[in-house]
Amino acid sequence: MALILFDDERARAWTPFSVTRPGAELLFGCLTLRVRAERFWGEPCAGHVTDPRLAGFAEPGAAPVLDTTAKDSPPELGEDTARIFFSSRAVPDFAPAPTTDEPAVLTVQGQIVGWILPPGTASPTESDLLRPERAEMGFSKVEISGRILSNIWDLVTGNGEQVCSDVPVLFPESRFTLPEGVHVSGGERVSLGEGVYLEAGVQLDATDGPIRLSDGARVSAFTRLAGPAFVGADTHVLGGSLENVTIGPGCRVRGEVSNTVLLGYVNKAHEGYLGHGYVGRWVNLGALTTNSDLKNTYGNVRVHTANGPVDTGLIKVGCFLGDYVKTGIGTLLPTGCVIGAGSSLFGGGMAPPHLPPFSWGSGDSLEEYEIERFLETAALVMSRREMTLEEGHRALLRRAWELTRPERE
Repeated sequence: MALILFDDERARAWTPFSVTRPGAELLFGCLTLRVRAERFWGEPCAGHVTDPRLAGFAEPGAAPVLDTTAKDSPPELGEDTARIFFSSRAVPDFAPAPTTDEPAVLTVQGQIVGWILPPGTASPTESDLLRPERAEMGFSKVEISGRILSNIWDLVTGNGEQVCSDVPVLFPESRFTLPEGVHVSGGERVSLGEGVYLEAGVQLDATDGPIRLSDGARVSAFTRLAGPAFVGADTHVLGGSLENVTIGPGCRVRGEVSNTVLLGYVNKAHEGYLGHGYVGRWVNLGALTTNSDLKNTYGNVRVHTANGPVDTGLIKVGCFLGDYVKTGIGTLLPTGCVIGAGSSLFGGGMAPPHLPPFSWGSGDSLEEYEIERFLETAALVMSRREMTLEEGHRALLRRAWELTRPERE
């Protein structure tokens, strides 16, 4: 079967991340939503059906964006193939996937999240994919145990619970000998991959949730890491206090980090506080960059979305930083702020609560980040990790820059 993940109308509005990546390539718990779907269905993802402007999306190990507008439609979408269309917002539990030889509508918590389509069955239309709840395909329904992510902040508020569910299933056995001077509480819930290095003076506290350190992870002295926590491959925790976190691969992290997800290749090598936030790939945070995650009034936090400001109903919401964002020394991020992809903030002081993609400057003096200068810097940053900014992805970023120009104006 061809597994096709799709972004519906709500997922396509998951700013600031939907500008540069499909929803299923976001990290939640210990897995991206794509890898979670692949594990559930037992099939590799053939590709994403999402906003056409994301054509050319390229990351190591990620699935491509399928061009549904091409004259010759991708074979994975053809009626000759058995297909599973599955929502990027669906988070299935660890349970056997349904099997059927008949067409079926897939639901999670009563909401339509996709379809199983045997050969000879027409694929859903673009309208069906944007608004699955309105699709009239007339098939029997199959309920899947799991949850639905509605808003981008759900990836933060539900992350710790998901780590608690993931670690015992994904990493059921972990035999290791800790170096002398490493202190552990709740050691039976600590899981170490191959080549993990812990310096003396590290404290691992799994009292409130499991801890997983992936292959090649390093933790320096004077670090307290409290679960639930997932640390990705080749990430280096340089010191500080971290709790209830998911940190993707290739990150450098220091300071105080709480209830936060770092998608991957984030450079936060200095002191500063991050709380109740979600940080995209290739983000670089200058020394003492700090976000607020609680209003002085203790009132509900409002967050800028594609449909305007929305009351989250939460009193603790930090920051949402898109891919390739950079901040200078001493940058302050207000409660619930959204910084668009490719933006560069410097000059210290308080940032605006919302910054359009590819903005450049300080909070009170913002300009447009010239696209070729941005691409040059992005390619240089990636080369330092022996990675390349692919031509298709360059085209995606140029397209995103052009399409978001009205926001900056």
